[in-house]
Amino acid sequence: MDIRSLRYFLAVAQEENMTRAAEKLHVTQPTLSKALKGLEEELGKKLFVRKSFSIRLTDEGRLLKQRAEDLVDMADKIQLEFSSLGEPTGGDLYFGLAESRQIRYLARELRTLKQRYPDLRSHLVSGDTEQVAEKLDKGLLDFAVFAEVPDPVRYESLVFPEADRWGLILPEDDPLAKKKAIRVDDLVGKPLFCSGQGWEKDIPAWAGEKMKDLHLEGSYRLAYNASLFAREHLGYLLAFDKLVDTSHESGMVFRPLAPKLETNLYLVWKKNQAFSPIAERFLQQISASFPDTNRSVNRQK
Repeated sequence: MDIRSLRYFLAVAQEENMTRAAEKLHVTQPTLSKALKGLEEELGKKLFVRKSFSIRLTDEGRLLKQRAEDLVDMADKIQLEFSSLGEPTGGDLYFGLAESRQIRYLARELRTLKQRYPDLRSHLVSGDTEQVAEKLDKGLLDFAVFAEVPDPVRYESLVFPEADRWGLILPEDDPLAKKKAIRVDDLVGKPLFCSGQGWEKDIPAWAGEKMKDLHLEGSYRLAYNASLFAREHLGYLLAFDKLVDTSHESGMVFRPLAPKLETNLYLVWKKNQAFSPIAERFLQQISASFPDTNRSVNRQK
């Protein structure tokens, strides 16, 4: 099995049509068919169900698609890293990001770095800690941003200069919007939307024994999408401040939780990670920029 065969497979899986995939890859259809047949023979499994005008993945094909995407991404990343070894003007950085206003600190550092290395390119993947940690562990990312304390055995980290404050996002015409702050008793029996990570870790620490009285109406990975549900009075959104528009014109408001609940963000990388030159420069710059009082670096020199 080689990377070229996996690229061929992914093209067919995406296009669901052999002719279009061949055109996209700039190869002949017989060449493509032969490569796919060889892949099926090598794996001993049927990867496609071929119909008159389309192709569909089998269960085995869907599994291979998940694995092949990671392998091809890794191959691309390796090629880019090696091509930039002798390139002092830039390179590629890969980030997995939690959803937070604190990402602005990351953006500022990247802007400064790009002034020194104009060919710098940044690739961003968004997700919760579990999602981005999986990609970081596979080597698909240089850095990740966690919304929880990283495992010091596996990772090294920097703490972001500020913490994110939790609150309730709701329509301005809702009775709870009249409150200056939201206490746990205000939420008992109310339909709540919260990130899975927040509901499992942050909210229980705040609610204490009353956690059993809170009702999770639904979970989300992107706060903006969940805010649209809250706008339609389907439930109340528990989220960080500044993630969605709560300006006067928006019709939505943010009310902080009381007592105050905050979550720190961490810039994380794997222990003993071999960085590309541009990733090394980025880490040196952001390590110097973040305040010493907020730093939790244990990097081996």
